[in-house]
Amino acid sequence: MLLATVSASSQKTKRNFTTFYAEQADWTFNHLVVDERSGHIYLGAINRIYKLSEDLKVLLTHQTGPDEDNPKCYPPRIVQPCNEPLVYTNNVNKMLLIDYKENRLIACGSLYQGICKLLRLEDLFKLGEPFHKKEHYLSGVNESGSVFGVIVSNNNLDDKLFIATSVDGKPEYFPTISSRKLTRNSEADGMFAYVFHDEFVASMIKIPSDTFNVIPDFDIYYIYGFSSANFVYFLTLQPEMTLPPGSGTKEQVYTSKLVRLCKEDTAFNSYVEVPIGCEKNGVEYRLLQAAYLSKAGSILAKSLGIKPGDDVLFTIFSKGQKRRTKSLDESALCVFALKQINDRIKERLQSCYKGEGTLDLAWLKVKDIPCSNAVRQCYVFNKMSCMI
Repeated sequence: MLLATVSASSQKTKRNFTTFYAEQADWTFNHLVVDERSGHIYLGAINRIYKLSEDLKVLLTHQTGPDEDNPKCYPPRIVQPCNEPLVYTNNVNKMLLIDYKENRLIACGSLYQGICKLLRLEDLFKLGEPFHKKEHYLSGVNESGSVFGVIVSNNNLDDKLFIATSVDGKPEYFPTISSRKLTRNSEADGMFAYVFHDEFVASMIKIPSDTFNVIPDFDIYYIYGFSSANFVYFLTLQPEMTLPPGSGTKEQVYTSKLVRLCKEDTAFNSYVEVPIGCEKNGVEYRLLQAAYLSKAGSILAKSLGIKPGDDVLFTIFSKGQKRRTKSLDESALCVFALKQINDRIKERLQSCYKGEGTLDLAWLKVKDIPCSNAVRQCYVFNKMSCMI
């Protein structure tokens, strides 16, 4: 895998390229984050974390693998002996986040059911690597599974890490979305513990096991995550079983959905999701490929009917709803004003509170559940605590 930067030259036909290669050709780069303060680049790759200068000079390298492992070992063999055969296994970086408040890097990989390291930004020194508890396994062993994390800061309290991950058929082990403690002490016993957890309620969403009886390969694929104002958002792809017109057999399609949670909701009562997509000239673009949150400039703001500086969501969709991994034959760039998305969610919550429509949660027993007064708690939480 190659990274390159281009520097302009006084001669139009001449350019200088700075290049950087991984140590082995198959050690691909998986994630990249840039320190907004220093300009340093952090790369999450297979078996390595790299720290680069702005012109791609290697400053530091931290080894994360390979190591002896087996994806069937649960808990991992680093916690207790495992009867499965162990083989040297690559550690694929699944998530890379900068924790600016504590000046550290959160690097999660695919080894040992998906544990995370906390590395000091300055020298990539390992500050902590929690692995003794069930909640320490965040990112799963599936190399292709998606993981997104969003850090929510509190001035006088420990921060929180909202983490969303594909569960790879292991809902008993992994919640698909959860809120974790991000303690100031990287070696604290409570690192990555659920923000709230008692016998009946916790800061998590789990996919019910009976969902997999209907769709054995069901999973939620997380494409992007971010925070804005009082909320945390995740953009997802989710499989659904639909009955095509004139057909007596259901087929699997994928629907893109935006998930929203209130930052202060410890019991996840504010969880809501809405379909997202776009259309042009009668062609539907429903398969989300990538997204990015930014601010609207004056021209874009005017065209969207919002104020300059308001949050806007740039998205790339491909055509149709079939075969998520199929090569793209047609795609579209679609721009959404976040304010308009929140207005749509507010309308949905209000109508559902009145008993209109369904909850439309495909992962919940793979069936629509009629809206009723049972959603009163969700609506009231969104209205009163999250200031919608």
